[in-house]
Amino acid sequence: MAAERIAVLLMAYGGPENLDEVEPYLRDVRGGRPTAPEFVEEIRQRYARIGGRSPIRELTEAQAAGVRRALDERFAVYVGMRHWHPYIRDVVEDIVAHGHRRLVGLVLAPHYSAMSVGAYEKQLVEAAAGRLEPALVRSWGDHPKVLFTAHSLPERILATGDPYPDDLRASAAAVAKRVGLASWRLAFQSAGATPEPWLGPEAGAVMTELAGQGHRAFLIVPIGFVCDHVEVLFDVDVVYRELAGRLGVRLERTTSLNDDPLLVGALAEIARNTATGRGWT
Repeated sequence: MAAERIAVLLMAYGGPENLDEVEPYLRDVRGGRPTAPEFVEEIRQRYARIGGRSPIRELTEAQAAGVRRALDERFAVYVGMRHWHPYIRDVVEDIVAHGHRRLVGLVLAPHYSAMSVGAYEKQLVEAAAGRLEPALVRSWGDHPKVLFTAHSLPERILATGDPYPDDLRASAAAVAKRVGLASWRLAFQSAGATPEPWLGPEAGAVMTELAGQGHRAFLIVPIGFVCDHVEVLFDVDVVYRELAGRLGVRLERTTSLNDDPLLVGALAEIARNTATGRGWT
């Protein structure tokens, strides 16, 4: 017997798909109360300047398509809007009609507030009452933020077109693509004690910034270092962990490659290919 499929409902705010929908959309946002004509016109002009419509539905559908690709056949992914079509309540009817009994609700806003995520939760629970077993993800702002770090160098290298920053970004981007990581930052650490400017942003400053935005967990990937040494064991494991404690966030880091067979195998291959390229082998 096949396993029961689980519905996943991605929920977003909604928005008008043409200028004629602006007034009824605003009325929905305002709980049915009429909107002053001058305000309707102001909002219409805003949408007119960005193409005459909101792209939120198509973008949310694109996000849902990505989620479908990432999940297996046990899951069915839907999109519902809080204030416009397709309304959450209508999509729940479709989910029930398709025979689902369990639903994961995920609001596309990572930080919980009763005024925001709580309002989606209320709509979902009311629509699903007695027919679906909903599991709402109330907050996902603590999903780990990944910071790729490397040793900082004096900023003067930029004047000579030094490839270091670009190479680091390329490496970080390649790793992120390989593991399907959509959100990451590159930061620098271990700057020297000289008064001249060093490459930034500094990793601790980035952690502080992101913590202020509500991120509660960080994964540091010291991509610029291939083995454990002071810049990893002290600058990351001591200094940044102490900072994490002061910020009230969780910090982890990836294990250094050290003598991992894949790393040493790659080094051997690079050496071999270089020698071959010179005609030495």
